Amino acid sequence: MDKFKDLDIYIEKYGQKLIDFLPNVIGAVLMLLLGLWLIKIINRFIKRFFDRKDYDPTLENFVASLINWGLKIVLFVLVITQLGVESASLVAIIGAAGLAVGLALQGSLANFAGGVLILLIKPFRVGDFISAQGVDGTVKEISIFNTKVTTFGNQLAIIPNGKLSNDNIINYTQEGIRRENLTFGIGYDDDIKLAKEILLKLVTAQEAVLKQEEDKMPMVAVAELADSSVNLTLRYWAKNEDFWNLRWHILEEGKAQLEAAGISIPFPQRDVHHYNLETLKK
Repeated sequence: MDKFKDLDIYIEKYGQKLIDFLPNVIGAVLMLLLGLWLIKIINRFIKRFFDRKDYDPTLENFVASLINWGLKIVLFVLVITQLGVESASLVAIIGAAGLAVGLALQGSLANFAGGVLILLIKPFRVGDFISAQGVDGTVKEISIFNTKVTTFGNQLAIIPNGKLSNDNIINYTQEGIRRENLTFGIGYDDDIKLAKEILLKLVTAQEAVLKQEEDKMPMVAVAELADSSVNLTLRYWAKNEDFWNLRWHILEEGKAQLEAAGISIPFPQRDVHHYNLETLKK
């Protein structure tokens, strides 16, 4: 009989507490359902907003995910608070956990921040040819933590965004056109004027060379009086898509036409004089 009596007391005590706590549970469930519905509507609005704008797809996904998870964290705090947990204690716990995670993932957070900067500032886009961190290649993918670049040899280079965003980046694609500066060395006894005419005629005859603007006209000039040669610099502008084929063609044809005109292309030489020590003593 005592056991049943204790059970009745237990049920009466904790049953009353459960009944008193039930409104909080119902309120928390309703808040959770309403909050998830509102977050869903906000996510749809954000997606429609990005669909009307020309933003980078990676940036769109990142911002949408960040807002989505931020709203869910706020909803989680509100629901827990509705259940009776003190918000100050909960925020303190979340803050301490965030600090611990931040200290453990300093490198990842730096890459994360670098990825955000790259996506916002846009120093390059997917498909651009860049030079950064000792790597030259075409940007294949920009993610939050790293950037993937395909090199000339079709090798995949993965560069952390933290280092990439804090160092020099050369973007060869963004301007649409590039200027080339080729050097041709001729002998000191050769006709400089003739060599300049041959090279200028060669580059001017190429349709891919830009000649519409005065400040982008091809030119040839004496760049250096070197030890073994007179170095001529040949400068011209071309579109990115024509740049490399044009460079290779002009290098090959330039050498062939200079040699055909009797102009030598010297290579470094050194005269070595041998003396007989016995002869010098005499």
